Amino acid sequence: MFRIQTCRSSRQPGWLPLRQALWPHAPEHEHRDDIEQQLKAPQRYINFVAYDAQGQPVGLAEASLRNDYVNGTDSSPVVYLEGIYVVPQQRRHGVAARLIEQVAQWGRDNGCTEMASDTGLDNLVSQATHKALGFEETERVVYFKRPL
Repeated sequence: MFRIQTCRSSRQPGWLPLRQALWPHAPEHEHRDDIEQQLKAPQRYINFVAYDAQGQPVGLAEASLRNDYVNGTDSSPVVYLEGIYVVPQQRRHGVAARLIEQVAQWGRDNGCTEMASDTGLDNLVSQATHKALGFEETERVVYFKRPL
């Protein structure tokens, strides 16, 4: 069994380490800054941590409400899954599905009829996970830049 808690403090057990596992290239101070910014805007962001029966953090979902256009959607606002992570030893045990349902309920409570997300073209594990969680692919995009 798992218990899921909404993150209400920067000291929420597991929030920072799970973020660091999900986005390992960002330095700790950036994670801490992001956490503080999200806590200051609870009407826009929601974060959940899943805990196992022993109280150990095993999963994280971060989401936001987006009112601007979200690729592949037809409505506004859209609940946007910013990130999801489950520790390797707890994968395929329903943790991600429970986290996604919490995010979906928060979106419904905030007037959303769609949930969206993204991942890299080369992240096949994430693509498979999204499909297993009920997402459907809507489009693929390649971004370009040019120095001025």
